[in-house]
Amino acid sequence: MPEQSSRPPRWGAAPHTHSRPLPPYRGILAVDAKGFTGHPAVQHEAISRSVPELLETAFARAGLQELWNDRKFPASTGDGYVLGFDPALMPFVIHPLLIDLQDLLTDYNVLSHGVVPIRLRVSLHIGPLPDTGDEFSGNGTARNDTHRLLDSRPVKAVLASHKENITHVAAILSDRCYEDAVAGGYTGRHLDHFVEVAATVEGKPFSQRAWIYVPQPSGPLYEETSSAGAVEEQVKASSRRSEGGGEQSGGDRGPRVRNSAPNGNLNTGTVHGGQSVANHHVAGDAVGGNKAGRVRGFQGDQVRGNKKQGRP
Repeated sequence: MPEQSSRPPRWGAAPHTHSRPLPPYRGILAVDAKGFTGHPAVQHEAISRSVPELLETAFARAGLQELWNDRKFPASTGDGYVLGFDPALMPFVIHPLLIDLQDLLTDYNVLSHGVVPIRLRVSLHIGPLPDTGDEFSGNGTARNDTHRLLDSRPVKAVLASHKENITHVAAILSDRCYEDAVAGGYTGRHLDHFVEVAATVEGKPFSQRAWIYVPQPSGPLYEETSSAGAVEEQVKASSRRSEGGGEQSGGDRGPRVRNSAPNGNLNTGTVHGGQSVANHHVAGDAVGGNKAGRVRGFQGDQVRGNKKQGRP
């Protein structure tokens, strides 16, 4: 291998000018607390401190204490946390860590009556990131994409639409993470627990194939999130509830449904007796609108028997 300087240039080096080794590949985990800004400012510090403490406990429960102790470029994001780790351990981070985190938050939020309820979005990715050991460590495209996934519409919509007393964790996996760890058969979860989505971020030029996984669902998971508008509406409505605004009677209750029948006949209400309908404009089934929003239903861990089957 050609000799390489161990010392990077002071101001970096322009890309595509000379060859250099790739940074080491890392698994990346980022979490974000739902509705953080909706809480009073006096509670923000308590949430910021609680998130890494809850993560450490979950890692210990999952038998991954050593991973936590050896984590790379750990950082608080105010309402969340990010860390890097050996990507060989990604299957165990997907399972059992996520279900242990779900159980821990159930104890914290419901059974132990935590002062501030915490529900987490989680994103997982794999990619090359430098590990310089200083404050600039862990920066790169893989880190940026991890945070974009965390802020993407599908995972926000899922956590917003599931019951807050049941579903405390919603995870989104990058396609690379899914293909390597899940589709490759290394994770103790069946492929049917994961739902493919198009991950996009409002106001950002970002769109990637990704996979949703919810350890304990309490609502539908969409095979393809129905539409950007419907998802945005769901997220905004949830945000208003988190900020204490509530919902006015007769006000916005999520995506509205309109009955329509282009070029056809529309019948609503109750019909008594016989009914005859003639339509001379439509031959066969005419369908208007978008049928892409197919619902698979509950795709999380509906487990009979030992829910942690597949543990190391």
